[in-house]
Amino acid sequence: MDCYCISGLGADERILSRLELPGVRLRPLPWLMPASTHEPFDDYADRMRAGIGSLWPEATDLGAAGEPTVLMGVSFGGMMAIEIAKKIPGARVILVSSVRDHLQIPFWIRIGGRVYPRWLDPRVKAPRRLMGFAEDYFIGVESAEDRRLVSDFQNKVDRQFLYWAIQTIARWQNEWAPRCCYHIHGGRDRMFPIRKVQPTHIIPDGGHLMVYNRAEAVSSVLREILG
Repeated sequence: MDCYCISGLGADERILSRLELPGVRLRPLPWLMPASTHEPFDDYADRMRAGIGSLWPEATDLGAAGEPTVLMGVSFGGMMAIEIAKKIPGARVILVSSVRDHLQIPFWIRIGGRVYPRWLDPRVKAPRRLMGFAEDYFIGVESAEDRRLVSDFQNKVDRQFLYWAIQTIARWQNEWAPRCCYHIHGGRDRMFPIRKVQPTHIIPDGGHLMVYNRAEAVSSVLREILG
């Protein structure tokens, strides 16, 4: 089985590196650079959807007869998975540490998404350092290894992409839900508190980074879903 995966904001396939899913081929979909800082989410999803065939030619007929397409997204990648699923008939979506619609996004993220981009200016140093501590807290960094991975993501993410992504999250107005949607969420997720979402599966001690630092528990649920 192929599972097309979208990582979280600024992350890459390493976030999925600890998952153990025998018989499942994880097909990571790398983030693209936005066409502009205000590219509509729907247009961006079109480009992501079209790019699947160029990465894996055998996937050019997604949505055609046969096995349904499986899309898995982590955090912001979950929102992206939903947007791509709108364009693939019968797609199954798996959300990990994410949200299904705009009503599940905390109010502070919506407000912060309109303020935070101002701190992306490289001349503004102090707020960025403060935001680094806040990001670790909300992401759920628990160990030195977590910190190294997250720090590498933060150092490598393109500022234009970050600006676009943060504003896109803050302005996401989705109300559509895939017919088949699984949602794995952590009981200790600080980014998207569990009281705001209605997951199908809960990892009680999982935080926002649980796909990496609670990979065994997440893998167990995914094997149940994909089995």
